[in-house]
Amino acid sequence: MAAAKDGQNGGAMEWRVTVPEGASVTVEHEDGGRAARAWAWLVSCMGALVSRVSGFTRRVWKIGADDPRRAVHSVKVGLALALVSVFYYTRPLYDGVGGAAMWAVMTVVVVFEYTVGGCVYKGFNRATATVSAGAVALGVHWIATKSGDKFEPVVRSGSVFLLAAAATFSRFIPTVKARFDYGVTIFILTYSLVAVSGYRVDALVAMAQQRVSTIGIGIFICLVVCLLVCPIWAGQELHRLTARNMDKLAGAVEACVEGYFAQSPDKRQAPPPSATKAEGYKCVLNSKASEDSQANLARWEPPHGRFAFRHPYGQYKNVGAAMRHCAYCVEALSGCILSAEAQTPERVKRHLADACTRVATRCAAVLREASSSITAMTAPRSLDFTVAEMNTAVQELQSEVRALPSKLVEEEESAQLMDAVQLFTVISLLIEVSTRIEGVVDAVDTLATLAAFKSVDDEMPAEADAKLQTVSDLDSIEPEGARTTKNHEQV
Repeated sequence: MAAAKDGQNGGAMEWRVTVPEGASVTVEHEDGGRAARAWAWLVSCMGALVSRVSGFTRRVWKIGADDPRRAVHSVKVGLALALVSVFYYTRPLYDGVGGAAMWAVMTVVVVFEYTVGGCVYKGFNRATATVSAGAVALGVHWIATKSGDKFEPVVRSGSVFLLAAAATFSRFIPTVKARFDYGVTIFILTYSLVAVSGYRVDALVAMAQQRVSTIGIGIFICLVVCLLVCPIWAGQELHRLTARNMDKLAGAVEACVEGYFAQSPDKRQAPPPSATKAEGYKCVLNSKASEDSQANLARWEPPHGRFAFRHPYGQYKNVGAAMRHCAYCVEALSGCILSAEAQTPERVKRHLADACTRVATRCAAVLREASSSITAMTAPRSLDFTVAEMNTAVQELQSEVRALPSKLVEEEESAQLMDAVQLFTVISLLIEVSTRIEGVVDAVDTLATLAAFKSVDDEMPAEADAKLQTVSDLDSIEPEGARTTKNHEQV
């Protein structure tokens, strides 16, 4: 019997036993194998943990890098909480507010919001609801104490039932839901706490006074930090969102049409449009909730920059609605292009490719011009010229379509018209998109008027003068006001 090291088994110790016939039997040392497997499992677990931690770190870093204001907001919340905690750490301040100082900390946690409008909205609602609920609770407390010991619980419970039921029902009213929903919730909470606790607490007035004062301190600290340290305005966020969505909608119109008429190497099927640009209309369709929320919060913000008092934030929702009305048609256009099974004849497709691409380019130019007007907050002086060019391109496309049957008959290919149904559908949707874009332009014009956008006082350059002369020539073909009353000829 002898011990030997087998190099082929990774250096594990083995025992060899020699039998009389000259054969040998190998017996593996199991303790070394188990240790190796345990070590490998531990290394794999550590590797997976490091991989997950690094992946999570990269995602967190990307979130902060995409919008550094998120990190700034986190710092602002920490600063507000650090300031309000001074009331606990400083003895004179703590003696002034008593044990109710924790209400100031709670107020900062629930009131501090990302935008100034959100912070003002919650602060105003919390302050108003707290004061009104405290005043009503003190009045009911006085009535209950005068009712005697027998009826005092009945008065308190009955008042809680009536006021809570009425306040809860008011949350279903659209106006109250949009502007005072948080305040109604705080009213129910504050009144219930004060009214119920007043049955066992003697110094109810002092308790209510302490809570109101500490809540006011918390609201004041929130507003000061939110307004003075890198303020984020809901009105500006809504303004940028509207312009950004308009640019994405313009890119979607161009990408859909260009992708449809671009030929693939096999000359038979068009490659799918760019997923990034062609699906830009989805951002417009999904932005309604964000627009409504930001418009409601922006109403609470004080005047700042170009956003004066009573700035028409509601008109931004109208612009967004007009863009969504157009985006629905772009979605139908994209679906028609991607889901079509019949192949349009290449001869017919090539004949109308230039006219359709020109219309899509003009439509995108109108949307980008309107977006630039909103971004710069200037009156859209040259927007009418761009719209006139778009309408001219639409008229040229309609003329090409009307001339198409006669050309095919001359070439004895009129049977191909039945195979070109998809192309005619695309053309019809494209013309409808141009019509709906005019609704977006009208909404932008209204916004520019209500918001008093600045007019461009600089003289027009030579290119703009030539453009104006071209549009003047087009006015002889298309009467004034045709931008909003153009007859839409169905293909």
